[in-house]
Amino acid sequence: MIRVDGCLAGLACLAHPAACRPRRPVRYCLLVEPASAHGRPGRWARGLLYCGLAAGLLFVTTVLAEGATRDGYRPSRHPVSSLALGPRGQVQAANFAVTGTLVLAGAAGLGHAADLALSSRAGRALIGAAGAGLIGAAVFATDPVSGYPPGTPDALTQPTRTGMIHNLAAVPVFLGLPAAAITCSRQSIRAGHRGFALYCAATATTMLATTALAGAGFNQSPRLVNHAGLFQRASIVTGFGWLTTLSALALTRASAAPAPKPST
Repeated sequence: MIRVDGCLAGLACLAHPAACRPRRPVRYCLLVEPASAHGRPGRWARGLLYCGLAAGLLFVTTVLAEGATRDGYRPSRHPVSSLALGPRGQVQAANFAVTGTLVLAGAAGLGHAADLALSSRAGRALIGAAGAGLIGAAVFATDPVSGYPPGTPDALTQPTRTGMIHNLAAVPVFLGLPAAAITCSRQSIRAGHRGFALYCAATATTMLATTALAGAGFNQSPRLVNHAGLFQRASIVTGFGWLTTLSALALTRASAAPAPKPST
C-alpha cells in the first residue's frame, strides 16, 4: 500500500505553474511514501508462529510417553524413529506428520514476522526443509535397529529401500536445524543481539555433536550403542528447544512492534 495524496494537485501545478506559486510546495506523485512494511503481523501470521512454538512440545511429549510404555523399548538405546514400528507405530508416524506440518507453518510465520535478526530466507528454508523431512519420516518407516522391535537383529545386513529413504528424510532435521541456527547466529550478530547469537551457535554445535554420537551408537559402536538413544534425544530437544525459543521471540517482538499506520 502506498499513499498518493497530493498527486492530483501535483499534476494541476505542472499544468498551471503560476496558480501554484503562492501555495505550499508541490508533492509530486513520484515522491510517494511507503506504508509500514514492518508492523505487527496479522492474526493468521501470529497463528503460524504459535505452530512453531507448539511443534517441539508436541513431539517430545509424545516420544517420552510412547517410549515409556512400549514393551522391549529402551529410550537410552533405541532411536525415536523405532517407535513407528510395531503394533502402535501409527502413533509415532502421526507424531512425525503433525510435527512436520507445525514446523512448516512456523517457518512461514517467521517470514511474516519481518524480523531479520531472527530469520533469513536461508534460515526459513532450512527450517521448512526440517518440517518436510519429518513428514517424510512419517511416510517411510525406519529399519529395525539395536534389537527393536523385539526379535530383530541389532543391525540389518542389507538396509531396505524404505529405511534408506527414512534416513535421507532425517538429514534436513539433524543437519538442517543446526545450519538454520548458524544462519540465525550470523543475523543476530549483525543486529547486535550477541547473547542470542551465542545461543544459536551453541545449539548448532550441540546438535551436530550429539547427532554424530547417536549415529555411531546406532551403527553398533560398543562404547556408544547403549547410550545412542540418549544422544539422539539430546539433539532433538536442543533443536526443538531452539525453534520454540525462536518462535517465542518472534511473537514477542511482533507484539511490541508498532501497528502499521492506515493509508489515506
